[in-house]
Amino acid sequence: MTEVLQSSLPFAPWADPRTRRLPGIVPLDMGDWLRVDDAYAGQMRLRDALIAAREAEVVAALPEAAEAVAELYAFTLARLPAGFAREGSTITRPDGVRVALDASRPLQTLGRLVQEDLCLMQERAPGVHGLTAAVLCFPAGWTLAEKLGRPLMLMHKPVASYTEEMGRRVQRLMDGVREEAPLWRANAHHSRAPLFNPLREDAPKDTVQQGEMPFIRSERQCLIRLPVSRAVLFSIHTYVVRREHLTAEQAAALAEFPIHRAL
Repeated sequence: MTEVLQSSLPFAPWADPRTRRLPGIVPLDMGDWLRVDDAYAGQMRLRDALIAAREAEVVAALPEAAEAVAELYAFTLARLPAGFAREGSTITRPDGVRVALDASRPLQTLGRLVQEDLCLMQERAPGVHGLTAAVLCFPAGWTLAEKLGRPLMLMHKPVASYTEEMGRRVQRLMDGVREEAPLWRANAHHSRAPLFNPLREDAPKDTVQQGEMPFIRSERQCLIRLPVSRAVLFSIHTYVVRREHLTAEQAAALAEFPIHRAL
């Protein structure tokens, strides 16, 4: 499969002290939530193909999420950035592809419009948020089927850095996300994997060395409280760039603050 790459990385989380340490949360300007970058056409072709041929792997929702999913659909359509043109019941994307609006298939429709993967987190028990719905075309080493319905702590199994203390901090973050104060963070790792990289928890881990991983993969993750359902929207915009396409400043910071490798 041909890699879909951005020509540059707009933000290097290892180079900024705000995002270098977990969880690395920064206030989000909602005007900069949804992005259209130079990989839009390539990423959307892949999203179209995945939703058409492997929908059960990339789209899922629990029955209890129905109202939140409907809210997410209207919320997102109302915030599409410049470059989208709505004509009646269709939207023309920035790459010229027309997408029919279908409120009966809200996650599939949104997944064919925006580069971001969209995950809904809802309180399933007092003080316990879990994943209840998602369109997830670009998983970085995890599967939607395994994580759906799980609380945050179990969702991050088997990530070694996601300790019990980290789990408590992230749960407090979920509890505290305010409608008027959305947040974002970013991660990064060395990778040789394609955008669509599902991996089960019990799958054997890759043992290749960092030098064999020619890409840097970074996720810009946003946390937004939906006003009606009170669900937390966790959106993920994925960047994949070649290491040699980092700026001189990003490369120098990477040498000083190394990031881990992943699949």
